[in-house]
Amino acid sequence: MISIAIDGPSGAGKSTVAKALAKKLGYIYVDTGALYRTIALFAIRKGAEPTNEEQICALLPQIKLDVKYVDGTQRVFLCGEDVSDKIRTNEISMCASKVSAIPAVRAFLLDLQRDMAKNNNVIMDGRDIGTVILPDATVKFFMNASEDAKARRRHKELLAKGEKISLEEVKKTMAERDKNDSARKIAPAVPAADAIHLDNSESLEKTIETAINIIMEKII
Repeated sequence: MISIAIDGPSGAGKSTVAKALAKKLGYIYVDTGALYRTIALFAIRKGAEPTNEEQICALLPQIKLDVKYVDGTQRVFLCGEDVSDKIRTNEISMCASKVSAIPAVRAFLLDLQRDMAKNNNVIMDGRDIGTVILPDATVKFFMNASEDAKARRRHKELLAKGEKISLEEVKKTMAERDKNDSARKIAPAVPAADAIHLDNSESLEKTIETAINIIMEKII
């Protein structure tokens, strides 16, 4: 199986590029961040403190998490409920960053993510795909963009979902989340040593074209 890892901070455009690549190549797109967001949603619903490791660990045995593909689109199910749209709020983003720093949470999701790559050609995006989840990925990318570009993208997404939030608040939230993700002791969000760096500040089309060319050189 061929696996493409795309890591990078929030707002860098990882999911947009990954979805486009998956469509062009006919691979399955795996949004690993959605899995952490789903655990965050469960924790919030249960009234747990996302930084309280004991509380979060106690909840894990109660979680039944499934990933299904409906018309080619990834949908995440929490205990039978499709929560794919409910996990895309700013509150969930911050909570996901906190629960993802808990080792037991990462261990809980590890096999699920790796099994997807064992059985399918995948484009998988996240924070630690190339370093931890798929260290032997066929191609590894680390994608980034300017702070303004990342904030504008994220702000546009949230407004489209009906969330009322200012651009400045989005910038603040993203900066805090990126700091948490890159500084955590377990699986920090840093580039793999052999990752190819992509700047996605300007042209999405150019980023996709560059990535496709690199992938084709590797797999042909």
